[in-house]
Amino acid sequence: MRLTVSAHDDTRKLIVLAVDDEPKGLDELVHCLRNSPHVALVFPAIDASEALRLLSTDDPRLGDRKARGLPIVDAVFADIDMPGLSGMEMSRVFAALRPSPALVFVTGHAEEAVNAFDLGALDYVLKPYQQDRLDRAITRVIDKLAANAAPQFGGPEGGPGLVKNDDEVIPVELAGTTKLIPRSSVRWVEAQGDYARLFTNDGSHLVRIPLAQLEERWEKAGFVRIHRSFLVSLPLITELRMGQGGYQVVIGNEEKVLPVSRRHTRALKDRLVGANRST
Repeated sequence: MRLTVSAHDDTRKLIVLAVDDEPKGLDELVHCLRNSPHVALVFPAIDASEALRLLSTDDPRLGDRKARGLPIVDAVFADIDMPGLSGMEMSRVFAALRPSPALVFVTGHAEEAVNAFDLGALDYVLKPYQQDRLDRAITRVIDKLAANAAPQFGGPEGGPGLVKNDDEVIPVELAGTTKLIPRSSVRWVEAQGDYARLFTNDGSHLVRIPLAQLEERWEKAGFVRIHRSFLVSLPLITELRMGQGGYQVVIGNEEKVLPVSRRHTRALKDRLVGANRST
């Protein structure tokens, strides 16, 4: 394995793995990563097999990361389409590690963004590589590391509360292009069969993700299920009131009213009380 050390070597900066089966593409990716002042060390790999060998490396430049509870590398920047073991398959191995590195996929095919999101990718960068776009991906990695290191906000009676978390990005297919929607911009979500519609200040976006999956993934980010058809950002609930058919919530200042099912009323009240106590 070729090893490249950035001119900005610093143990407080990122150690990353760059994987691309095209030599020219790998060189460009490594070049852009090395140009970042936030990257200390880059491990290039020409395929997934070479990348996975890093898991058992004893390279002294990695120090005692495992002993300190750190992932073997901070982030993996990997091409999706590679011969043999694909980037998707390789990422499943890294994602199963505890702790696991941040995953950033790079590819020339925008339609694969949904699959990348399903694997928990932090970001999705299209080829050809652009320095400013990779810099934004590196910033997301740094934010994720900072969020993981931050203390949790306790809930009522010392119980679980909201966890400060990185801002996940949701790829949305729209007229042949892929738009990246920050989770922080989502106000509420409505189930539509096996799909979910995300409502933001700029409109709504349909994604191929079941509401139950979003509920599980976003619970610690402050989203709460209020109905079999609705998932809501808890901090945006400005009012819980009794309507003609039962309880309702008001979202933000736009007076958007959504129903609360009897099944979810008690849990919602507990979450609202807990959020108020922790502020």
